[in-house]
Amino acid sequence: MAIDNTVFVWHGMDHNGHKSSGEVLAASAALARAKLRKQGIAAKSVKKKSIPFLTVGAGNIKTANIAVLIRQLATMMKAGVPLVQAFDIVAEGTDHERLRGLITTVRSDVSSGTGLAGALSKHPRFFDELLCALVASGENSGTLEIMLDRVATYKEKTEVLKAKIKQAMTYPIATIVVAIVVTGILLVKVVPQLAESFQSFGSDLPSFTLFVLRLSEWIQSWWLILLFCFFCTGYLFSRAKRRYKGFADWLDGVALQLPILGSIVHAAAIARFSRTLSTTFAAGIPLVEALESTAGAAGNAVYTSAIRRIRDDVTAGTALAIAIRTTGLFPAMLLQMTAIGEESGALDDMLGKVADHYEAAVDNAVDSLGSLIEPIMMSVLGILIGGLMIAMYLPIFMLGSVI
Repeated sequence: MAIDNTVFVWHGMDHNGHKSSGEVLAASAALARAKLRKQGIAAKSVKKKSIPFLTVGAGNIKTANIAVLIRQLATMMKAGVPLVQAFDIVAEGTDHERLRGLITTVRSDVSSGTGLAGALSKHPRFFDELLCALVASGENSGTLEIMLDRVATYKEKTEVLKAKIKQAMTYPIATIVVAIVVTGILLVKVVPQLAESFQSFGSDLPSFTLFVLRLSEWIQSWWLILLFCFFCTGYLFSRAKRRYKGFADWLDGVALQLPILGSIVHAAAIARFSRTLSTTFAAGIPLVEALESTAGAAGNAVYTSAIRRIRDDVTAGTALAIAIRTTGLFPAMLLQMTAIGEESGALDDMLGKVADHYEAAVDNAVDSLGSLIEPIMMSVLGILIGGLMIAMYLPIFMLGSVI
């Protein structure tokens, strides 16, 4: 099915015969005209909206935007606002052009009689299968506003968890990049100027200074090629990760083995598993189907594979706690809480408590990581920059001692 991801600007007459204009999200101009006709609008012109070069990609719809959208719909429905009117209010209140077009498209489908889950499922790029399944469960049980609130809470907690993981990964990488850039500038700009003054010394330079000078000369000769190789490596890495599942799965396994960061990735995966399974099970989705949805939302290939093994074992009649234990990936706390939940009939509540615990653990671990990495990165910067300075001033110190 075509994904509605292009914004079209239209001019025409509304159902009252008044001149009107606006924007609509559609896969083609023909589909845009069809959507406008359903809304009672006679479009005279429909053109693809041009996007300035400097803002290309700036208007993409992110998962955080979807989380906010679901929360707004849940809040208004709980307040008694009809669903179609809630879409109108949200569309008018957003400055995000692509998001407004998406909301208008979904609103048009809902107003024409399509169920909310069906309208959302037409846009799988923005609304995943798990979200659509939860919304469908709410519609079937007559508790759509309650389910939207649960979905909004789930999406918000998921986004917070993702932000924490990004924070844990970004900080050390950014610091290392800064260290490399500063060192490169010193080697290319500062070291050559000091090297000119060494030529008048008329004596042999220390080995450490000679090493830095040779390194500086080599970087000055090859810096363009080094920069090109750096960007090519980054591009090929990102492309391979997107196109080759085996490579992406291998990276997920490596992430779990990293010192310090690996424990955070483990805790995040456990929190995501517990939160997703708790939300889907509470929505009345059968356990096997809930496990399939949970596997798709695991966020790590190793845990996705393990959850699918759990699903297969549960399908064969194995108790959930026992099936989880056989994977060897999940902690004792999760196993015990799952067993208690199965016995007491409060599995969703127990898993929710586990998710709360591990989300807090990720939060604390990221804060601790920041406190730990900061002095380490400062030490690395000090060694790199301080080492260069010592190498450059060592001949001056030696010359002073001779005098």
